[in-house]
Amino acid sequence: MAVQPGATPTQQRPTEHPHIVRTQKLSGEQAVIRGTRMPVWLIASFYKAGDNVDDILIGYPHLSAASVYDAISYYLDHQAEIEAEIASQRIENVLKESGAVIDKRGFIRYPDVSDKADAR
Repeated sequence: MAVQPGATPTQQRPTEHPHIVRTQKLSGEQAVIRGTRMPVWLIASFYKAGDNVDDILIGYPHLSAASVYDAISYYLDHQAEIEAEIASQRIENVLKESGAVIDKRGFIRYPDVSDKADAR
């Protein structure tokens, strides 16, 4: 995998699944499809919603069928881990973690950095 000049390579740890690697994120490790930033939890979410591999490939044509099948297999082998990642991506959890709120018009508003500085 080529690394752009000035960029640092992402640390990847292989898994027992040939198309899945674990990459380091700020919040810990995450399983992704090798050579992409596509997290397994996203593929698992589509699968759980009833999408089949062909449906997923329509939305993500850069993926191979083998990698999508492997992501589903990884999910089935590591359900507790992937379910926790899916839960962490729910809007209420993202809002809580970021300190953001949804306003009356449905827009997500993040805390103003200058408000925090003024409060000190």
